[in-house]
Amino acid sequence: MPTLSLLELTRLVSSLVQQPQTQNVWVTAELSDVAVRGGHCYMELLQKDERGLQVAKARGVIWASAYPRIDAQFFAATGQRFASGLKVMLCVSASMHPVYGFSLVVSAVNPEYTMGDLLRRRREILERLKNEGILNLNRDLAWQCAVPQRIAVISAPGAAGYGDFMNQLYTNASRIRFTTRLYPATMQGTSAPQSIIEALEQVAADSDMWDCVAIIRGGGATSDLQAFEDYALAANVAQFPLPVVIGIGHERDVTVLDYVANTRLKTPTAVAEWLIAQGDNALAWLLNTGNRILQIASQRISGNKEQLAHAEGLLPVLAKGAVEKGLTKMRDAAATLQTIGARRIQPQITRLQMMSDNLSAAATRRIERERTRLDASATLLAALSPAATLARGYSITRYRGKAVTDPAKIPPGEIIVTLLASGQLTSRKTEEEETRN
Repeated sequence: MPTLSLLELTRLVSSLVQQPQTQNVWVTAELSDVAVRGGHCYMELLQKDERGLQVAKARGVIWASAYPRIDAQFFAATGQRFASGLKVMLCVSASMHPVYGFSLVVSAVNPEYTMGDLLRRRREILERLKNEGILNLNRDLAWQCAVPQRIAVISAPGAAGYGDFMNQLYTNASRIRFTTRLYPATMQGTSAPQSIIEALEQVAADSDMWDCVAIIRGGGATSDLQAFEDYALAANVAQFPLPVVIGIGHERDVTVLDYVANTRLKTPTAVAEWLIAQGDNALAWLLNTGNRILQIASQRISGNKEQLAHAEGLLPVLAKGAVEKGLTKMRDAAATLQTIGARRIQPQITRLQMMSDNLSAAATRRIERERTRLDASATLLAALSPAATLARGYSITRYRGKAVTDPAKIPPGEIIVTLLASGQLTSRKTEEEETRN
């Protein structure tokens, strides 16, 4: 039975694989397991269906002779290196090596395809956020203070970008005081979106402590920023209750978070500079306002001094004129009062004089009548008084200060007093007298 050695078989397969129709063919695929060794770039090329299931896989390689050129071209157009997860369009040639097996040798790349895929994914996220009505929530959120000084920071501990941010913020020339707290999070890789979301939830729990939240990360390959092209993270930022300031990557780097955050700045240092600028603007406004107040006050004082000087010159003249005018009015009033008084008072004086004369005559007549009546009463009183009765020979007997009208009411042996015209007698009532009476 005829046989082939392994080498002969692989050479046969190689002759079948390396046909004109398999050389310099443009293919689209997703990169995986990208690694650079010895100047060569090795990778896995994948194809997935709509459900995300892998339907094709091949090993790819960019030889060291072509890799610097292809890498530079791709980076210049996309701002990133070859990395797992990117969708690419490559010009490949099928190759079958007796030792290393089947592979696709890359000779060129179309970076526009990769950029188009990234933009497509970003557009889909933004369109979804728009349809849900949350795209502009954080962008339109009003700042509660003119100078944000209490900053919640989400970044990776020890990251250079975080260090630059803190150094810039706390060494500002205006000596503006800031309060910050780091809420640590993973800032790249597949776990970054969920890590940042968890940090945002912690900040939201402390929202009363902060004026805003800053999400910062230093620059790097665009592939490192793919974590920020995430719908769940973008939705959290869009709906966050505090203004979110983004400082991720370099000036040319843009992620979906830049479209939903309240303020987008190019780097962590730029975020610190922006915060300092808000304070500088407020200080400048205060200084300008103070200068305007000083200027207006100086103008008012100067104008008032001129008015006072003018008034000081007029005061003697005005005072003399006012006094003379007042004296004239007083003289006129006195003359008028005298005329009116003479006309109104004289008849009243005459009337009062008549009333006085009439009152004197009436009083004299009344006194005479009362004197005559009193004299008659005195005569009658003298005739009816007890003294007159006693003078006529009568007497008055008293018992214990009261006149006695019934002897039977006086017990025997009691002292009684008898009043006479010229004195009194004291006696004791006897039993015989009571019986005899």
